[in-house]
Amino acid sequence: MGSYNIPRTWWRSSKTISGGILYDWGVHLLEYSLQLIPSQVTEVAGFAHQGFWASNMPKSHPWKNDCIEDEATAIVRFANGAIINLSISHLQANPATDMLQIVGTRGTYNILWEQWTTRKPGRNGEIIEKTGKHPKDRGDLFYKNVANYLIGQEKLIITPQWARRPIHILDLAVRSAKQGKTLKAKYG
Repeated sequence: MGSYNIPRTWWRSSKTISGGILYDWGVHLLEYSLQLIPSQVTEVAGFAHQGFWASNMPKSHPWKNDCIEDEATAIVRFANGAIINLSISHLQANPATDMLQIVGTRGTYNILWEQWTTRKPGRNGEIIEKTGKHPKDRGDLFYKNVANYLIGQEKLIITPQWARRPIHILDLAVRSAKQGKTLKAKYG
């Protein structure tokens, strides 16, 4: 995901407010990926580049001195050998068309906002492709669940224990990028 535009003046462009490029959009993409890997996280490596957009912004830009990273990557290794390579960039002149791509030995699953595509090899070497539309976004159900939890009518669907995992991974990635080394996971 990325764009070749100077970061906008919205809150997402401020590192202090958004937490940075990985914490903002990355947490959602990481959470989707974590649902697919039934294994403990063992280590995380992070990489980040900052300075291109900050140095090219007009002086009047509100986040000139507090700009998010230009791009960042988190590589997450799991005990079962699976790896997540989460990369978000605002430097790509020709960004990838897929928002999320899941690659395995039996096929590929691509997500682009409102639609998905699967590609897998057929028996005769041909590529079998299927495309479909995602159901309508129901993000409102999350907030209804929180409201109902607060008045004692429901249990939380997204528990603090579940939320800790992606935040721990992103924290490790950000610290890894600053320290220049891979870090061991504490909460798998």
